[in-house]
Amino acid sequence: MNDESTYSQYDPDEEASDDEVYRVRLENVFEGPMDLLVYLIKKNEVDIWDIPVALITSQYLEYIEWMKQMNIDLAGDFLVMAATLTQIKSKMLLPVHEDVEEGAEDPRLEIARPLAEYLKMKKAAEELATRALLGEHTFVRQSDKSDFAVDPDEEVVKVGLFELIDAFRRLLDNLSPEQRIEFSTDTISVKDRINELVDILEEKGSATFEELFSGEVTKEGIIVTFLAILEMVRVRVVRVVQNVSTGIIRLFYL
Repeated sequence: MNDESTYSQYDPDEEASDDEVYRVRLENVFEGPMDLLVYLIKKNEVDIWDIPVALITSQYLEYIEWMKQMNIDLAGDFLVMAATLTQIKSKMLLPVHEDVEEGAEDPRLEIARPLAEYLKMKKAAEELATRALLGEHTFVRQSDKSDFAVDPDEEVVKVGLFELIDAFRRLLDNLSPEQRIEFSTDTISVKDRINELVDILEEKGSATFEELFSGEVTKEGIIVTFLAILEMVRVRVVRVVQNVSTGIIRLFYL
């Protein structure tokens, strides 16, 4: 996939100078608002027909705010979903009057119904794609180096945007107070960090998150690495998977 010049001097779309704030565009590569909702429902282990609206809405808005702070460009659909959840939450908080018919529809069905349909379509799409993805757990590099693959005895799953967000939030939460520094003018750029990650992955073929954060880890370093990985996933330079049993996240260079 990658020829000699592909990422030796990485310049994503030449869309921003070094002095501009770097922004990652999600486009259609990453999950959308429905996927975030599904992720939160699974994470909280709740039934889609009995959604704790206040909790899910609060967490949804928290993810939206976090992505904005990370300079991730969000599609308008994310904000529409946030408004829908907020409206349903407001309806749930309204007092129930005695003159209201007992069979009045649950406001949560406004989101539960389309969510159920979305899950059906997603499952069908995944089943249709299975035949074309028989080599899903094998990641072959088009280079003069040896091929590599995930251990066939290991069960792995693709890592999506929200799993990545959680992984990086945990890294930030675990920083000691002296490591919680703010961005400075000499902070490494996302473009430079991408080139560093490419060098690491070209040499090793794959790397775990721990290997990417060896040495001194700072808040600014974690954030820049997060944006760099998102950009590399967006342009299909890397694939990210997670070991089901150990939870270890690994990046593969394609």
